[in-house]
Amino acid sequence: MSGEFLQILWFILIAILWIGFFFLEGFDYGVGILLPFLGKDDQERRKIINTIGPFWDGNEVWLITAGGAMFAAFPNWYATFFSGFYLPLVLMLIALIARGVAFEFRSKHRRPAWRRTWDWMIFIGSLVPAILWGIAMGNLIRGVPIDATMTYTGGFWNLLNPFALLCGLSSVLIFAMHGALFLSLKTEEVLEARAKTTAKRLWPFALASFIITAVVGLLATSIFDQSTITHIVLLLVTGAALVAAGWLISRSRNKWAFITTGITIAFSTITLFTKLFPRVMISSLNPEWSLTIYNASSGSYTLKVMSILALIFVPIVLLYQGWSYYVFRERIGRESKLEY
Repeated sequence: MSGEFLQILWFILIAILWIGFFFLEGFDYGVGILLPFLGKDDQERRKIINTIGPFWDGNEVWLITAGGAMFAAFPNWYATFFSGFYLPLVLMLIALIARGVAFEFRSKHRRPAWRRTWDWMIFIGSLVPAILWGIAMGNLIRGVPIDATMTYTGGFWNLLNPFALLCGLSSVLIFAMHGALFLSLKTEEVLEARAKTTAKRLWPFALASFIITAVVGLLATSIFDQSTITHIVLLLVTGAALVAAGWLISRSRNKWAFITTGITIAFSTITLFTKLFPRVMISSLNPEWSLTIYNASSGSYTLKVMSILALIFVPIVLLYQGWSYYVFRERIGRESKLEY
């Protein structure tokens, strides 16, 4: 296998890892964001938490794997991305730590104040990453100040530009809608109906934010210049899937609506990576200083070893995670044992 083939292969594999992360953690974050609002009492909130209890930590493995793959396959990309986005990523890490602790501690004590506090920690620990991942992806599309030495030269406030903030808002709304649809598939009776109503109410806001973000992206960034038919089709599929989700919700086809919001998330990520290729980070200072799969990658030997290991272990991980979703496929109902 040639070095160029391996570089392209690992760019595609990393894109797949991010798609898996955003699809799975998307409904995970969405459920956490909706927790204080859909759960009207402690029992309902426990049921909501138990819908994602067996999955949330496994979903986060996709993020760890994506970060590890970036580090090994494209160390210069990893170094520039994680140093340039250092403060947002630290805030995200703190939020995720608080969220993980909240899942484990929340039901260890019966005091209402104790449980309410951890419920809001789950909310904050879900909302903050949902916003920050949208902002991070928005800045990858827009471009960030990177100099000739592959060093990020901007500050924290450079990342909080209008386009990136719009991407953050869109990600929160779409994740919340994705989470509401997941809850409609995993709960019964009152919670199921409430989740479906919430998804229906969120849909027009998610669609509006997606359209506004796409239009602003066309006008305010250079990444959509010289778009090919493929890129246009991908963007149209993303929008069509989100429109279809609203139609399916109105006809109570919640399973298919969940699938279409997943398609929206997946094709948003695919569109991002196809527009970046062969770049991995765009320099807003000089296009020639952008990081690409060629100047940011490891050597051929490293990529070959990684490919062999991925071929062995990735199917095992996928089978295990699929098995866990199968085992915990039942709805959380009146007779369900609540672990969290």
